[in-house]
Amino acid sequence: MSSLTTPASSPATSPEQSMRRVALTSLAGTSIEWFDFFIYATAAALVFPTVFFAEDMPRYLSLIASYLTFAVGFLARPIGGIAFGHFGDRFGRKKALVTALLMMGIATTLIGLIPPFATVGVLAPVMLIVLRFVQGLAVGGQWGGAMLLVTENAPPNRRGFYGAFAQAGAPVGFILASLAFLITTASVSEEAFMVWGWRIPFLASVVLIGLSLFVQLKLEDTPAFRELQALRKAAAGLSVTPERSPVLEVLATYPRQIILAAGAFLAAQVTFYILIVFVVSYATNPEGLNLTRSTILTAGLIASFLQIPALFLSASFSDRYGRRGIYMLGAALLGVWAFAIFPLIDTGSFLLITLALSGGQIFIAMMYGPQAALLTELFSTHVRYSGASLGYQIGAILGGSLAPIIATALYASYDSTIGIAIYIAIACALTLLSILLLSETFKTDLTDTGANATAEVSSEIS
Repeated sequence: MSSLTTPASSPATSPEQSMRRVALTSLAGTSIEWFDFFIYATAAALVFPTVFFAEDMPRYLSLIASYLTFAVGFLARPIGGIAFGHFGDRFGRKKALVTALLMMGIATTLIGLIPPFATVGVLAPVMLIVLRFVQGLAVGGQWGGAMLLVTENAPPNRRGFYGAFAQAGAPVGFILASLAFLITTASVSEEAFMVWGWRIPFLASVVLIGLSLFVQLKLEDTPAFRELQALRKAAAGLSVTPERSPVLEVLATYPRQIILAAGAFLAAQVTFYILIVFVVSYATNPEGLNLTRSTILTAGLIASFLQIPALFLSASFSDRYGRRGIYMLGAALLGVWAFAIFPLIDTGSFLLITLALSGGQIFIAMMYGPQAALLTELFSTHVRYSGASLGYQIGAILGGSLAPIIATALYASYDSTIGIAIYIAIACALTLLSILLLSETFKTDLTDTGANATAEVSSEIS
């Protein structure tokens, strides 16, 4: 395979060392990016209903209003996927990734500086919504760049394993976000935390700007994209008709792949955001379980730690035996586990709460681990960034953005969590169906530059 994305001027660096460096850089980028995204999720459950909305609003209404600002980030993600997909397919994976990292670092830092509702009134939630939208744009573009950085460089027989480095950024980011809030909570009084302590994790996001500079200066683009660039230059010299927009091309060529990729992501998104957002407010509700903030955050922290090895194991399994089997098994197990999650949480036992969250995160990992490789293999090089980002982000908006809101509404309407379990099970069934309709991809050649994409599309979907 051709040279990796590390500088070509380092002859002493072996291909394996170069690949590890690319993988770790991708992990660092996605971890900090998801840290920024997840500190918002935690704050939306614990802080924003009080800080950015009127004090006289009923608790469940201010909580739903806070979750609606959380959902804005998901609404922006497909837009970010489209914009960055076009940019990444035309001008390179690295440039798109650097831009997304900068946007996220700046937006998250500024959220930490927004004055409260008591000071500026409705301007506070307006500023919050605008910056959350920018966060969504950034994460919509970041995932495709970081994921392709590793999967397009990886050896074909280890594409799933290395793709899991980009995927592991999600649990690592959540762990960092939880630790940030746990440390801040332990370091300051409750009053100080609600006034200024919560702002510290947001202001710390300025480090993402430094990482984006590292990526810009130290890494090159992927071999698959450089090969595509060479073909484009040759075509330009021969006066070949220019390609149309990558986004329009992928929508015309791979519509079913995009729809099924989005469906394949529903179970993981719905369950993940119920576990990390809704469960936090559910467990700490003074009128309900009334658990301490540290109890539920620590349980979530342990579950996320366990998710990381599960990601790599499931991704490695998919390299040997295919993506579909492990993915479908994860969806099926999660659909069953949905009915155990809340009964275990309702015991109030820290061990059983940790078991409930850990089981959910491990079954999510069985799908999320192979996902980077699966989505990479569904699309040809010239539209891969656009196609993978669209499938991923549409699944995110349909699943993750609405999950905390739907869960809150279901619980408020029926005063029971059984409706939430059924909601998760339905999402798992849709994911299972989507994967069944996809053919196996793990032996796909990623060097296809798209010349025969239209002719090949029917053979890629069964």
